[in-house]
Amino acid sequence: MTTNININEIKEKLNLKLIESGWARVLRGFIFSSEFDTILLTLIKNSQEDRRFTPFMKYVFRAFEECPYDELKVVIIGQDPYNGIEQADGLAFSCAFEKKPLPALEYLLQAVNDTVYESESISNDKDLKRWSNQGILMLNSALTTTIGKPNSHIELWRPMMAYVLDYLKIYNPGLCYILMGRTSEQLIDYLSEKDPLFILTHPMNAISLGKKKWPCDDVFRKVSEITKKNYNFDIKW
Repeated sequence: MTTNININEIKEKLNLKLIESGWARVLRGFIFSSEFDTILLTLIKNSQEDRRFTPFMKYVFRAFEECPYDELKVVIIGQDPYNGIEQADGLAFSCAFEKKPLPALEYLLQAVNDTVYESESISNDKDLKRWSNQGILMLNSALTTTIGKPNSHIELWRPMMAYVLDYLKIYNPGLCYILMGRTSEQLIDYLSEKDPLFILTHPMNAISLGKKKWPCDDVFRKVSEITKKNYNFDIKW
């Protein structure tokens, strides 16, 4: 029963939260579309039927809130949010609410440490907003998932992913893209062949195979070199 919930009010609040980062003008066309109505109504219906989703609604657009549009340089796309209760925080791989980094993030940070900083130091900060604030858009292939059911919302969010990537292809040529996992690879048709693209396995794949480290193909150093050349900016991973 969704009749008591005003979805237009929800959309207005989401749009307002995106003004400061500059994404409101980019995403407004989708937020106020019938396609986004379908997403919201589905999430509301699932929640009312005790099929709760994660992250909380107030964090669903956090990837856009934390990444200033005018400073956008890199787009990282994972699979879908952590599906445990209060694990996902709206940024791909980030888990700000946890006591320590979850395994996928731990492997990711170890790869950064080994390839960029040559094992000198490693950040255990669970909140990847430090990447987002530098112009790295930390997206998942779906912005929500049902708790305990990975990949359950991939198709639900596909229209929005298509909208965002098509927009960036047209208005932000030259962005560097990193796709991690098979689910993210399904979005490759929305990308330009002219933009720098790195396709990697997901860190969870290395974990499931019992590997001690995730093979990152030195992607963080390579992306740093591209952003230095194109934007004269040094990423602090």
